[in-house]
Amino acid sequence: MAKELREAAVVVVAVALGGVLLGVLWWWLAPRVPLVGDASGDAWVVYLKDSEGEHSIGVDGTFTLIALGCGALSALAVFLFRRRGGVPLVVGLAVGGLLGSVLAWRLGVWLGPSQDVIAQAKSVGKGVTFDAPLKLNAKGALLAWPFSALVFHLGLTALFGPRDPEEWPPPGERQPPR
Repeated sequence: MAKELREAAVVVVAVALGGVLLGVLWWWLAPRVPLVGDASGDAWVVYLKDSEGEHSIGVDGTFTLIALGCGALSALAVFLFRRRGGVPLVVGLAVGGLLGSVLAWRLGVWLGPSQDVIAQAKSVGKGVTFDAPLKLNAKGALLAWPFSALVFHLGLTALFGPRDPEEWPPPGERQPPR
């Protein structure tokens, strides 16, 4: 059991560090939400440039799709690392996926445009388009990686995992006469 717990801890750390890749990919691939600043007196107001645009949904969708892919890749890596599976290993995969998602979310927000939209609007000027801060509105997307990893790992274990030996004849039945 101690060996399984050590392996699970390694899986948690390795999968969670994969969140750096997810965060960078999300920052790089997510659509930008265009904003426009307007000054009325001393007060600045920031508006969406395209009020009917679906850019914000695209940001969440991009995170979710990349997280699903990361879950599949991490499940494959864990399955190849240890084919027999085990409860600690699967729990480590799920916890690592969740930690990786949170790390990716925070890293993407940190890498993205500044969170101070008023200062950005003032710096670019009145009526000039600039990018909104990277934001994950659908917090449920953080669960995409762990759930994807669990489903893929279950499928790989069911299809390619070691089988329990079957006894022949089944216990309790007589052998056929020879």
